[in-house]
Amino acid sequence: MKLFQCTNCKNPVYFENTTCEKCGNNLGYFNTIEEILSFPAASKTVYSPLQQGSALTYCANHKHNACNWLVSTESGTSFCEACSSNRTIPDLNDAENKLDWQKIETAKHRLFYSLHKLKLPTKFNINDQPLNLRFDFLAPDPNNPSAIKTGHANGLITLNIQEANAAHREYIKEQLSERYRTLLGHFRHEVGHFYWEVLIQPNPKNLDEFRALFGDDTQDYAAALQAHYKNGAPVNWRENYISSYATMHAWEDWAETWAHYLHLMDMLETSYSFGLSLDPEISKVLNLEVACDFDPYEEKDFQNIIKHYLPLTYALNSLNRSVGHQDAYPFVLSPPVIKKLTFIHKVVQF
Repeated sequence: MKLFQCTNCKNPVYFENTTCEKCGNNLGYFNTIEEILSFPAASKTVYSPLQQGSALTYCANHKHNACNWLVSTESGTSFCEACSSNRTIPDLNDAENKLDWQKIETAKHRLFYSLHKLKLPTKFNINDQPLNLRFDFLAPDPNNPSAIKTGHANGLITLNIQEANAAHREYIKEQLSERYRTLLGHFRHEVGHFYWEVLIQPNPKNLDEFRALFGDDTQDYAAALQAHYKNGAPVNWRENYISSYATMHAWEDWAETWAHYLHLMDMLETSYSFGLSLDPEISKVLNLEVACDFDPYEEKDFQNIIKHYLPLTYALNSLNRSVGHQDAYPFVLSPPVIKKLTFIHKVVQF
């Protein structure tokens, strides 16, 4: 993600900030130009830098401390693009539900930032049928907490809001022997299924190349799921897959790899925005010497992206270990996985 600053006092601010700690102004994100706008704390609106006299105001979910995006007062909707995609949200009268939902919205808005950077629409017409990205955020029944499953079907992504609870998420992570489990990761994975339906399935050329790389998408999914949880992943899965779960079915391999594509693009843009470069104090390791001097969203050559990304993951994991945390990116990108990522980059870019 790019860096942001208050347009009033130039203080660096985060993507989620609603107030500048230095000058006290309100802050709102204007997705159209990918910038944080600053305006007086007493004001309810700010004028758009794109059109003279056009006023912007906070998304309706700002009152719930769940969104800092700005919408045009003339748009006919009180919700921003990200919040407009919600079909169902939990009962906000429950304080715990509300807290979970706020965390969920934070992750989802970062997802929408990435989709905007990649110029990926969220509304399509496939074979004369609308296919739109939508979300159900559901609170589980205390008497049947496992009834709500996170997943995707025909553009609708369902998320059990317990995933916003760090203790619950860590418990599931341990139960499934996962090395990585985050809210943002969930969004990036599930949205991958949506884009398979709009970028791969209707396009014969893309579908043929997909099958050559990821496998047979016509394999019975329920049977594959049952076999995966019964037998586990192949012993040598790391040679061809980004995760053990990716071995379950071609769809899951695509979704897992898609999520990692969004991970690396976001991480590289952040590094570019900070002007990061690596010049390690060890000899004869030239592949660790990189300067993040390009915007990955403008880069056509995926090999250049990978060349810069891999050293960054080593540095990131080393920094995490320095403060007693586990690796932030506990994955190895094998040559077959890089080929899959290259295919995704080509499909998205062209």
